Amino acid sequence: MAATLADVAARAGVSSATVSRVLNGNYPVAEATRRRVTEALRELNYVVNGPARALAAATSEVLGVLVNDVSDPFFGVLASGIQREAAEADLLTMICHTAGSADDELRYMELLLRQRARAIVVTGGGPEDDGHRRRTADLVRQSVSRGTRVVFCGREAPPDSEAASVVFDNDGGAAALTRLLLAAGHRRIAYLTGPPHHTTSSARVAGARQALTEAGIDPDSCLWIRSGFSRAAGLEAGRELVRAGVDCTAVVAGNDLTASGVIASFRACGVRVPEDVSVAGFDDLPVAVDVVPELTTVRLPLRSGAVTAGRIATGARRTAPGAVVRMPAELRSRDSVAAPGGGLTGMAGRLRAH
Repeated sequence: MAATLADVAARAGVSSATVSRVLNGNYPVAEATRRRVTEALRELNYVVNGPARALAAATSEVLGVLVNDVSDPFFGVLASGIQREAAEADLLTMICHTAGSADDELRYMELLLRQRARAIVVTGGGPEDDGHRRRTADLVRQSVSRGTRVVFCGREAPPDSEAASVVFDNDGGAAALTRLLLAAGHRRIAYLTGPPHHTTSSARVAGARQALTEAGIDPDSCLWIRSGFSRAAGLEAGRELVRAGVDCTAVVAGNDLTASGVIASFRACGVRVPEDVSVAGFDDLPVAVDVVPELTTVRLPLRSGAVTAGRIATGARRTAPGAVVRMPAELRSRDSVAAPGGGLTGMAGRLRAH
């Protein structure tokens, strides 16, 4: 009986996907591993099925990009940078809008795989769910075995999936932002954390809590409020903070869109920023300098991160399986943060007046 790919993998002590990579040359493989696979191929007299291999290796001229929300400037910047690299490689970009659905993320990956996409780039954070990670890793392994590159831009790939990742320093940026507020004198801080059980939210919360702990402040003495990553979520949160008369002198929003909603809500309620309450955001999207006052935030190098992910996806940049490229964050101090003012305490009446 002729040897199979699984037989070769078992003899070499590697996965079937690794044997496929050696045969197709579509991903870098460590030289020692390549030698083991080559020896196993020789020992088992493995004969490549030429027509089958040609069919399996055939990919379309499509690069798929998965985004949470096509209308969100965060994902617009990422998609634009990736698309530019795809165009350089003469590939057609297909944008897939998941609307934050973990199931839709998997469904689009499957659809792109069926279409033999040349590459798939998954952008933004993702759900903190072991089942989702396992299913994603399975799809990545299937993709690699068929010659489709998979890159994650905005979170790390699932363990053992061997996909490359481009990640932003969310925790370091959040820590730096919290240190800025503490240096300005703020101790009563309300954090709008973003969606629960989400990798980006968790990283930013972890960074903020670390900075508070290092300063000798109990993180639980601050207020942690779950919210969305949208302007509407910021509007709602801002109204509720004023209505409840929350005892805080600063609000840190999960991202710039949420922060812009908070500032608009405060303005409607007669709360001055930063004279009464300071407000900060995250990402440094264009809205950060369009709001009044201009927003203190954390700049993520979204475009350069997207270009890096696009170059890896198209093969213009070679990386080892499972490589992680880390992109730094940078603090942007602007007019929306100042020394503590009067805070929100006792302002519930202003909301009723408006």
